[in-house]
Parts: sequence; C-alpha cells; structure tokens
Amino acid sequence: MNAQTLMIQGTTSDAGKSMLVTALCRWLSRQGIRVVPFKPQNMALNSVVSSNGGEIGRAQAVQALAAGLAPHTDMNPVLLKPSTDKNAQIIIHGHAMANMDACGFHNYKSIALNAVLESHARLAAQYERIIVEGAGSPAEINLRANDIANMGFAEAVDCPVILVADIDRGGVFAHLVGTLALLSESEQARIKGFVINRFRGDIALLQPGLDWLEQYTGKPVLGVLPYFQGLHLEAEDALPQTAGLIALAEHEHLRVIVPALPRISNHTDFDPLRLHPQVKLQFIGPGKMIPTADLIILPGSKSVRADLEWLRQQGWEHVIRRHLRYGGKLIGICGGFQMLGERIHDPDGLEGEAGSTQGMAFFKMSTTLQPDKLLRNVQGTLAYQSASVSGYEIHCGVTAFYKNYSPVVYLAQGQDGAMSDDGLIMGSYLHGLFESAEACAALLDWAGLKDNSQPSNYHAVCEAAFNRLADSIDHYLDTKRLCQLLDLQGFSA
Repeated sequence: MNAQTLMIQGTTSDAGKSMLVTALCRWLSRQGIRVVPFKPQNMALNSVVSSNGGEIGRAQAVQALAAGLAPHTDMNPVLLKPSTDKNAQIIIHGHAMANMDACGFHNYKSIALNAVLESHARLAAQYERIIVEGAGSPAEINLRANDIANMGFAEAVDCPVILVADIDRGGVFAHLVGTLALLSESEQARIKGFVINRFRGDIALLQPGLDWLEQYTGKPVLGVLPYFQGLHLEAEDALPQTAGLIALAEHEHLRVIVPALPRISNHTDFDPLRLHPQVKLQFIGPGKMIPTADLIILPGSKSVRADLEWLRQQGWEHVIRRHLRYGGKLIGICGGFQMLGERIHDPDGLEGEAGSTQGMAFFKMSTTLQPDKLLRNVQGTLAYQSASVSGYEIHCGVTAFYKNYSPVVYLAQGQDGAMSDDGLIMGSYLHGLFESAEACAALLDWAGLKDNSQPSNYHAVCEAAFNRLADSIDHYLDTKRLCQLLDLQGFSA
C-alpha cells in the first residue's frame, strides 16, 4: 500500500491548519477510508503520551481521535518543546534526544528529516490516506533551508498542498498572494487551491474577491469556512482567548483561576472546566490583578524553577497563602505539584541554569529533575469519592517524600500525588484529571461545587465538534476537487 498524501499549509500560525486536518480526518473516516493525521515537525508545550509510549503534540492526538485512531509517535515524529525563548527540548519519535538552541536545531534538521520520512513511510504502508499539517507558514524565508515542516517535506514526498488563510485577521488576499509569491516555482505548482477560514457575513460580498484571486493566481478557491461559534477544538499551544461558557448567576459558579505561566504546559487540562456551565475559569496573565476564587490550580510547566520565580514576582505565593487561610482550595498538577514541595533540584541544567530553588513548602517533599522522562498512560480511581479517572504522565522530575500523605489517585502502578492534612491542597502528576465526567464531578465537589446540577461530558463535546467539522467539509468545500486531490475514484461527494 502507498497512501495518497495531502498537506495543509497556512499563511500564518493559527490560520486553521489543525482544524482543517481534524475536519478532513473525521470526514474521510466517516466514508470508511483508513486515514491518518501527520505533522512532520511541531513546536508546542501541549503534548500527550501515545499508545506506543512516546510523546507527541496534543493536536495530532486530537486529529487521531477524529480519525478513530489511538495516537502514535509516527503521527508527529519531531516535537520541539521550548524551555526558554532560545532553547527547546528536541523529541524524536516520542523521546527526548537533546536540548538545542535555534541554530543548533537548524543544523540538526537534515537528521530530523530522516526521522520524518521514516514515520511517513510507515504510515503510508498502513493507511489509505495521510492528511499532513504544516507548521507556521511556508513563506518564512529565514527557515526555508533544510525545511522539514512545510514545503521541504512536501517536495520530499511529492504531495499536493492546500493553502489556508484566516480572513478574521484581515488582509486575507495579501496573505495568500504574498505567500504564493515568496515560494519557488515548484512549490507554487504544489499548491492546488486555497481555503479561506473564519468568514463572517454575506458570502456574496466576498465573491468578487474570490473571483479576482482565482483569476490572478490561476488557483481555485476550494471553499470558505465560516467562523464557527461555540466550536470546541483543543488549542495546539496558545492559551484560549475565552474563559468558558458563562450561563448562570455569579453566585452559582465555582470560581477557578490558573496562572498563565510563561512556560505553561498542557493547559488543555483545563478545557473541561472552561466548558463546564457551572465553572468560571480564568487564566491570569502577567501584571493582572489576581481575583478571589474558590479554587486555584497551578498548571504544568516546561521550566518549573523559572516559572516558580515568576509566580513569586507576580505576587501569587502571597495570594495563595491568604487564599488557603480563608479555606480556599489549591491543586498542583505536574510542575505545579512540584512547586508545592520544599525544594526543586535541577543538577544537570535540564530546564535552564543548573541549581536548586526553594518551593512553597506545602508538602514535605523535594523533586529532582533527571534526564530520563517518565511517559505513561494510566487509569485508576480518585481517593476522593473513588471516582474513576484516566490520564497520562509526562515529567522528568522524581519526587521524594519526607512524610506520609494520603494519595490523590490510586493507580494500577501505585499511588499518585498527595493530599494535605487539612484537606485544602492536593497535588498530582496526572494530566487529564478533569476529562472523565465522574472524576471532574468529584473534584468540583471537593472544590466546593455542591450543586453539580449540570454535569459536563467533555468527550461528548469533542465528538460533537469533530462531526460538526466533518459536516462543514460537505457544506462549504468543493468536495469534487478534494476527491480528485485525494485520488478517491468512485467516491460519491
């Protein structure tokens, strides 16, 4: 088998590449076609543990679910996890290989390309169609040499490309024409059509521009996707712009705040809370007033010591201690859990300068960062209400306790986390704590939401989004041309 490959590239970051790949994966899967998502190179701090025990970008895991598949490291063979503005952890085939600066990785790309092509070849042997997501823009001239994320990959595997642009940003025709102009002739020939994303208004007013674009470039507009109100699709990396769905009177909300750490990781942990009708969740950025809340959650971090210092500079430690004195609840997840101990040691400088940092000392424990990262999917029960829970662990910290605490989660592999003696603080290494409806309801009850009259089913929300996106392919895109690009002879569009 040699799967047909189609690549989705964008004029900018967040143009709609991830969304369109997700939509196509569910659309093709519903036709009974064995389709798989692929992203050669991803830069993101939102990641998951794959079915084969490696680490990939969460966007590809979401796309896999849309295709009806378990996430696999071949779907995202190169993952970059920034630890500073200039350095990142390089993950190849699911496992951390090195920490490099931008110049170091630029020189490493020829080696990384081999990993990309190996993964693509394995997928091509197993599936009928591969839908590929590019990264950023193919017109980033400074990154074009040895490119593996956009046209460099497309040329290597000889696949067609669809170029998507976000009209909500403004300047959509300039984005499309300008991107096309900056590509080589062979790259321009690869672009088989345009998709315009996030359109609001009367399509008749846009039509003259579409006609001009087709005439000027000689490329067809394959469709115009609307601005999807109320659609939930997990963000690839950037924090969401909205705090949640607010429908009840203020006193009926559970107020939850999360510091927007500079190197926050896996903030998708909180999507079930953002979407819960009885929760008001806010990410609090730098320089913003920290409001009162029922629950404070310290999220995961790619640079735990640096982010802990940032918390202190922003006044969070004082706010947290006052919050606890008045009976508020506190949860630390992964890196946030490590911050709750007495010390964080990084003897090898894995996340920055080597050294140690004093923690908040809510738990008698210390954490040492080690080169080998723990990656595993887990299932178990919460100690609170014995609610079923599933999730995953991604961390290089090993925590040693100097006192016995009640665990937060009972796993098949052992116990996880710690609960403070007064019952106000819990910490866990488990990402995905809120994703199962049962665990989410139990944790919100612990946090103070006693009347959970509108429980949220996060997985059902995600499934509905996948199907809505697939429907949009039929409603808004030229499916006849899509079938031609995907070599779907006999397919009834």
